[in-house]
Amino acid sequence: MTITPLTDTPPRIAPPAPASTAADEGLLEGARRRLGAFRADLRRPEERRVWGGIAALTALLVYSYWPGLLNAQSSWSNPQYSHGWLVPLFSTALLFWWRTPVGPVATSARIAGLALMAASFCLRLAAARYRIVTIDMYTFVPALAGVFLLMGGWGTFRWAWAPIGFLIFMYPLPDEATRYLLGPLQTLATMVSTYALQTLGLDAFREGNQIIVGEMHLGVVDACSGLRMLTIFVALSVALVMLGERAWWENLAILASAIPIALIVNSIRITVTGLLYQVASSELAEMVFHDLAGWVMMPMALGMLFLLQQILAHLIVTEDTTVMALAPRRQGPEQPLRPRQSAPLPATGAGSAAVPARPAD
Repeated sequence: MTITPLTDTPPRIAPPAPASTAADEGLLEGARRRLGAFRADLRRPEERRVWGGIAALTALLVYSYWPGLLNAQSSWSNPQYSHGWLVPLFSTALLFWWRTPVGPVATSARIAGLALMAASFCLRLAAARYRIVTIDMYTFVPALAGVFLLMGGWGTFRWAWAPIGFLIFMYPLPDEATRYLLGPLQTLATMVSTYALQTLGLDAFREGNQIIVGEMHLGVVDACSGLRMLTIFVALSVALVMLGERAWWENLAILASAIPIALIVNSIRITVTGLLYQVASSELAEMVFHDLAGWVMMPMALGMLFLLQQILAHLIVTEDTTVMALAPRRQGPEQPLRPRQSAPLPATGAGSAAVPARPAD
């Protein structure tokens, strides 16, 4: 009989396969690799057919929406929408980066694409009937999504809908939305800044949308409402969510924090201006408010967003089960490793029955 000794050594497990080099490549190397893959895919007739159809229909859409696109481009001269020219560049780059080969296009995708384009055109006709210029411009985005769904199918739509939807940030807000937002934002910025100045020990009080500190009257006008910071920072937060690989609740927290962070940064700007009027000269306060604040507000907001991401990253720590499985078992000093012994035989003698021996085979 052969006896195999019992040990506590865990079974050998093959090491994990090395990660793909695509995750460690740089921006330039990744762009070259994707461009080469796109050229290789275009050698297939079905791939050329799909992208040829997307290019042709997109060109027709651009021609049809050209007045609205020019109107959107003219709004980029407004400081509130100065980020607009970056939006189509970002969406195009993201479409190129996320592109995957086109698969078979189902009939349901064709029908859904046509329905989405038809709904966009109907909404555009209704907006033109009532002369709602902004809504007319917005319909370009769902119409373009319908083109990708019609020609590329559900597989193409899954990676293309987010970059196409991001194009909505290149358009200005409707006039009605701007009017409804300006008043509450001005009032909120005035109240928060007044409370902050009072907390710093200044004799400040609010009168409408004015902050009175001593003999100084600081008016919170439309440009001080924070709407510009709000529109830019919301678009930036959405872009960060699209680029990052986070859990859904982290993305939701980042999107929900965009509006409070923008309002807090704008209130800090007004508070610092009011403080400088008291402790320094009015020339320095005006320079900080009009010149330096534009360069400081966005880095400050990004710093707050980075701090929020660090907090979210440390809220939940995932347990690495692979490392635990590979770790050897340990015994404490109070329980030394001992050889395994067989169970003792029952005792024989008075008061106990003798166990008969088993005959040999």
